[in-house]
Amino acid sequence: MRVSDEPECPCTTGQGASRTEREYFFRVCPRLIRVFSYIIFDIMSDAIDGFPLDAPARTPLLPAAAPRESTSRVIAEALRAAIVDGTLAPGAPLRQDAIARHFSVSAIPVREALRQLESEGWAKAAVHKGATVAPLSAEEAREIYEIRSALESLAIGLAIPRHTAATLRESASLCRAAERESNPSLYVERNVAFHMSLYAPARRPQLEDMIGTLHRRGERYLRLKFGLPSYKGESDNEHAALLDAVKRHDIPAAQKLVVAHLLGTGELLYRFLTERAQAEAALANQPKPRGRRPRATTGT
Repeated sequence: MRVSDEPECPCTTGQGASRTEREYFFRVCPRLIRVFSYIIFDIMSDAIDGFPLDAPARTPLLPAAAPRESTSRVIAEALRAAIVDGTLAPGAPLRQDAIARHFSVSAIPVREALRQLESEGWAKAAVHKGATVAPLSAEEAREIYEIRSALESLAIGLAIPRHTAATLRESASLCRAAERESNPSLYVERNVAFHMSLYAPARRPQLEDMIGTLHRRGERYLRLKFGLPSYKGESDNEHAALLDAVKRHDIPAAQKLVVAHLLGTGELLYRFLTERAQAEAALANQPKPRGRRPRATTGT
């Protein structure tokens, strides 16, 4: 027998319910009243918290899909790396269908990646011909380093007063890493990391972004410069002198050194690329040797 004086609830009997019992079910059953109260309270609590706009995010049932832009950035970075290491030579075609097949993607992120490379100077597009890897330009190389010299002189002047013992230790570590590096591709990374560590304390994100863009546009030229005689040793010495000026908090000396370092690099690349273009043009203009015509034979 039931201890409670409450009438037995039809929801627990397992029997069919008459109309009267169903009315009783919804009006009287204390168990359901408590359950509905909890549900309503929970909903109202979310509403008070600003549900669904301001409430804490629920754990998603499925991972969020990566935005298409991230795919285009991955493709652009891979193509950029292939151009830097010489896998894609100047003038090489950048065919959308081949790139899409390689990355197993549609043509849309590939087009976005190629547009990004064009805006950065890595690729050139021609009507009815598609995109190709941009040629190396002596004028572009010199201009990149001229602009860098102005921006990085400003950045280092703003950064020096904010440098601490910790940031200087980081810069010194990155300087040593670049000095020890013999792989051209890895040296490019070490070089960029060292330079940016000198400017980071300035806390000028717009300035850092512009400098970073110029570093990316100059990667091909820096790799080319890496192969020139005596460049590596000279660059390492200039980096060490620059770091020493930053440690001394000598702003004029640091600015003078960074300008000389970058303008010297630009002029070196300009001369090298100009001389190489002249040599290639001279070679192309040389008359081709004529082959000996085969002697005519008569039948017997």
